[in-house]
Amino acid sequence: MKIQDACMPALIIGALALSATAGHAHTMPAPVVYVAHLHPMNSKLAGSRTTGEARFTIQGDRLTIAITVHGTVPNIVHWQHIHGFKDGRAATCPGAGVDANHDGVVDLMETSKASGVTMVPFITDPVSLDIAHGTYPKADAEGNYTYQETVSLAAMNAAMAKAYPGQKLDLAKRVVYVHTVPADTHLASTVATLGPIPAQITLPLACGTIERATP
Repeated sequence: MKIQDACMPALIIGALALSATAGHAHTMPAPVVYVAHLHPMNSKLAGSRTTGEARFTIQGDRLTIAITVHGTVPNIVHWQHIHGFKDGRAATCPGAGVDANHDGVVDLMETSKASGVTMVPFITDPVSLDIAHGTYPKADAEGNYTYQETVSLAAMNAAMAKAYPGQKLDLAKRVVYVHTVPADTHLASTVATLGPIPAQITLPLACGTIERATP
């Protein structure tokens, strides 16, 4: 048998492997991107205007959450979440006149008519949906921070369905909030919060509606 003939099976196997790899790469879905541009709220209490961007990139089962925040309260931990409605209605950021009790502050509870409830925390394990106990990012001395985590989209949707029956992540129907002022910030007794959590922690500093990005 010729040497060339002996090598043929190996060459064929190699070619098939390369073809399979190329086919897999070709069928990898293109990423789908959603973006929320964060606009400031309660700037007088924060002492600055909190802005930024939350970007959600979905590719196959991979969901990458990347958040960049500027001009928030420096040197403290900031709570940050997706908010939305349990019945699947589209959430929005609150507009003018949302300060129902006219105390000069838009508190967490006053955002609920427009934005629904707190759903997904941007912590080290967002799929856990552990809003009260997760680890949130801390702003630097200039009031800036970044956050990034990649999770399974299927796992996130399963967690959402368990916590909010009939719901999934559904980014186009949700909004993003950044919260928290220093613990010693004086707030009127009319500033409402969620359960026993101090109002300083849940005070909204920025909000952005999540929209699908144009390719």
